[in-house]
Amino acid sequence: MNPRILRFISVTVAVLAIALLPTLISHAQFPTGTGAQSVAPAPATEKRVVVSDLAERLAKFKNVKMPFDDSAYSARERQMMLKLVDALQLADDIYWRQADPAGLKLYLSLADSKAPADISLRRYLWINGSRFDLINENQPFVGTEPAQPGRGFYPPGMTQQRIEDFVAKHPEHSKDIYNSLTVIRETKSGDLEAVPYHVAYKEFLDPMAQDLVDAAVYSDDPAFSTFLRLRSKALLTDDYYASDIAWLDLKNPKFDLILAPYETYMDELLGVKASYGGSLLIRNEEQSQKLETFQKYVPELQESLPLPVEDLPSKRGKQSPMEVMDAPFRSGDLGHGYQAVADNLPNDPRIHEQKGSKKIFFRNFMDARVEFVILPVAKAMMLPEQAAVVSGDGYLASTLMHEISHGLGPAYAQNATGRKDIREAIGPAYSALEESKADVVGMLCLAWLVDHHVLPEDKLYGYYASYVAGILRSVRFGVAEAHSRGEMMEFNFLSERGAITYDPGSKRYMVQYAKMPEAIAALGKKLLEIEARGDRQAAEQWFEHYGTMPAELKEALTRTKAIPVDVDPTFSFPDGVK
Repeated sequence: MNPRILRFISVTVAVLAIALLPTLISHAQFPTGTGAQSVAPAPATEKRVVVSDLAERLAKFKNVKMPFDDSAYSARERQMMLKLVDALQLADDIYWRQADPAGLKLYLSLADSKAPADISLRRYLWINGSRFDLINENQPFVGTEPAQPGRGFYPPGMTQQRIEDFVAKHPEHSKDIYNSLTVIRETKSGDLEAVPYHVAYKEFLDPMAQDLVDAAVYSDDPAFSTFLRLRSKALLTDDYYASDIAWLDLKNPKFDLILAPYETYMDELLGVKASYGGSLLIRNEEQSQKLETFQKYVPELQESLPLPVEDLPSKRGKQSPMEVMDAPFRSGDLGHGYQAVADNLPNDPRIHEQKGSKKIFFRNFMDARVEFVILPVAKAMMLPEQAAVVSGDGYLASTLMHEISHGLGPAYAQNATGRKDIREAIGPAYSALEESKADVVGMLCLAWLVDHHVLPEDKLYGYYASYVAGILRSVRFGVAEAHSRGEMMEFNFLSERGAITYDPGSKRYMVQYAKMPEAIAALGKKLLEIEARGDRQAAEQWFEHYGTMPAELKEALTRTKAIPVDVDPTFSFPDGVK
């Protein structure tokens, strides 16, 4: 019998599973590591090379419990959630194979060890989802093998030049090679072939798809059941269009689900391969209703941007659903590394152009970040009077506009070669470019809402201060992660324009409020133009110029050593990969 099903109690005894659910949840530990181990354990070594400061690195992540009380839900809803969590765990199985197959072997090999050093190493492997340290520019923290730019998406040692040479010789394969949902493999003859995800990961996608079909039976929401069935088909075909449309059409769902290969942050070779990830979501009705004010101004915000009208597809009549949700379980690229507090999906430019996108805010993760990271960083690094106006509401507003702004601006790049997907046109720099565009255009839009009396004028300084506090938080990740690389660039540009200054006396940073509007507008225009033109060279040169952490900032960040870099969530549902 499948050990994963054993972990949750077989569907054939569903009634017993429902009865046991509170016990299963209350006794879940981080992470369980149970389940069939189809990856062979890592071979024993005489002496494993581990960084000497692992305990210090581990302390940079604040372990935060994300409790879940199932008592408010019916037996059918609890059974549905079990199925969805199982599907999400299967997504984690794929994610590890994409991120670091050798790291997965090591992680599994440590499952039964009681040695404190092994327990710490295993936990740090879990936090990063690999052997490579997100906050230390993806340098290995165990072993000496460097991270491959193409991770598990490409053969080891693959280069961008070799791929381009192959495509130039075999242009008929270009579409498949650059498809975000294919794995590149080397044939016996030395050629390259693109293997569709639904073929490469069939072992995991077949049971994942069945989980969604089973969950649909337990859902009391017909629209959500329809979405689950469509997403089940998508997992087995790599065609997510119909299920993405059905997902956008959900109206204020009590339960929701992210489960797909959406983000391309991990592919540093071509910048196009998507990693699997997902989250179970439960609606926070009170907070969701507060978003209606922002939602109705999306068309006007798009039209206000500093680009020619032909680069700004109209948002009128397009959907822009916004949901504040609690996330009782996450996996894959939402479960490891940078803990997102919001998301804007899907990423398909066809859907952005024709339908819109959904903005999701993870309330429990937002609260944890503000409490344990944002406010302490602001107090440590900003002038006291400015740190005092940094707030959860201000950070929520900037985060909200960040996610809205992922859906604003050009849908495609237009240049001499015609219309092209922006992600493909920009290449590896795309993720950082898009994240910084969303940051800066978001602040540009907040100022527009204040100027048009949608938001109170006396809140603007708090928005700016909260935004800068967010930058000071993110740059602590270094420049290996897309969000932090983008915000490092923003920090340097705003500093160059005098909108952020350093006070040598107090050794703290100041927001020069009067200079922020002009600096934000100039940077927003530049980033939008790079995307609209699909100018890869301009993007790479821009980040090369503005992407280095200044020595002054590096020294200033030493004052935040005792403050967590991010949260390390522990869920009531058990974790584990096989």
